[in-house]
Amino acid sequence: MRLEPARGVTLLDQTALPHEERWLALRDVAGICEAIRMLRVRGAPLLGLAGAAALAIAASTRGTSNAELEAAADEIIATRPTAVDLATVTRKALAAALAEGEEQRAGVLWAFAGAFAAQRAAEDRAIGEHGAALIAPGSAVLTHCNAGGLATAGIGTALGVVRVAFEQGRLARCYATETRPLLQGARLTMWELTRAGIPATLLPDTAAASLIASGRVAYVVTGADRIAANGDAANKVGTYGLAAVAARHGVPFVIAAPLTTFDPACADGGGIPIEFRAAEEVGGFGDARWAPPGGEAYNPAFDVTPAELIAAFVTERGVLRPPFEASITKALAQR
Repeated sequence: MRLEPARGVTLLDQTALPHEERWLALRDVAGICEAIRMLRVRGAPLLGLAGAAALAIAASTRGTSNAELEAAADEIIATRPTAVDLATVTRKALAAALAEGEEQRAGVLWAFAGAFAAQRAAEDRAIGEHGAALIAPGSAVLTHCNAGGLATAGIGTALGVVRVAFEQGRLARCYATETRPLLQGARLTMWELTRAGIPATLLPDTAAASLIASGRVAYVVTGADRIAANGDAANKVGTYGLAAVAARHGVPFVIAAPLTTFDPACADGGGIPIEFRAAEEVGGFGDARWAPPGGEAYNPAFDVTPAELIAAFVTERGVLRPPFEASITKALAQR
């Protein structure tokens, strides 16, 4: 995402990948909200930046009164309820703006978005360094969905760990699930891995359990969209199953995420709102349809992995281990 103060943003349309690198120039709040809702821009950390940028656009195009900015923030946050970074960063940007006079607010918001982008890039690198230290030399890892640079403003969270481990000669291969129904693993993660020259293998979601059981992967590493105070974590649907199978076979399941993804106001996973998406996403992809019309579909975008299945959280401040309520509380107090 490229910030263009006082004008808008330019972002890579992730729905067009890997076939086309289509860049969108967005100049109003409605446009960026549509991009968030339709997954043209996605990934919890990048949604935080998108929220801050959208609020800056609102100040530049709609006005800077308290009521105008608060209404814009509510509109932005409502686009996707599960990823806590969107709400957290948007509210922080709003608070920074409201602390200033109306004439300064647009500039404050653009500066906030720029600083947040730089912060995210630095935090991604730190997450990668901390996570790579966990990877034994010669290991292969499995990841699910996309938690790379496309999902953040830097090198990625889970894929940041993969990238740094590969740079250090620790990583032998990264396996990536297709991540149905929207194929973020096949379209986006494989695009990032191949561009980075990292040995990569794509597999159907349905093959992940047998891959873990085979002993070919030493770690499962994913990102997260919201992490509760007790360590329960919401991520792309299918993550819970991977964590359960990994636990069954003694393979560490690790989540890489910045501290902004932790939600201390949410006691456990039961309090995480789960986004449900359109049935049409399940019965086909793009213009291709393979399910007959008229049937219903169960299409949650996320599921919640219980804390007891998680070996560690990798954050920009280091690795958090069980008991998570204590380690998360301590890490957030130092933020």
